[in-house]
Amino acid sequence: MRFGRPRRDDPEINLIPFIDVLLVVLIFLVLSTTYSRFTELQVNLPAAQAEPMRERPHEILVAVAADGRYAVNGVAIDGRGVDRLQAAMASAARGRPDSIVIVSADALAVHQSVVNVLDAARRAGLTRLTYAAQSPGAPTR
Repeated sequence: MRFGRPRRDDPEINLIPFIDVLLVVLIFLVLSTTYSRFTELQVNLPAAQAEPMRERPHEILVAVAADGRYAVNGVAIDGRGVDRLQAAMASAARGRPDSIVIVSADALAVHQSVVNVLDAARRAGLTRLTYAAQSPGAPTR
């Protein structure tokens, strides 16, 4: 019979399951942070620097407001349809297919509103297009 104290073994910590869990968490974090970069894309438009044009051909100024309203050469268009915009642009061109369409869109305007202007210009037979932008540092109105 043994009457001595029972020997206690030193406790061992098994690190293999701990390392497995840490690797899974690390892989999850790496995959999830890679995609978060693309959701944080910030775009602030428009601003550009360019020389003023020397000769001024016939211009059609199409303004696009932030809420999607249109104006052709300062005249507001009733409705937001492409057909009405096309008719207004065709009458502003006065049969001059070499007219330049200048799209002056608000920086907060919906992209679809600008695409509608491009589509209306194509339907009206106007192929020369450009975009108006303000110089960097210029005061906004």
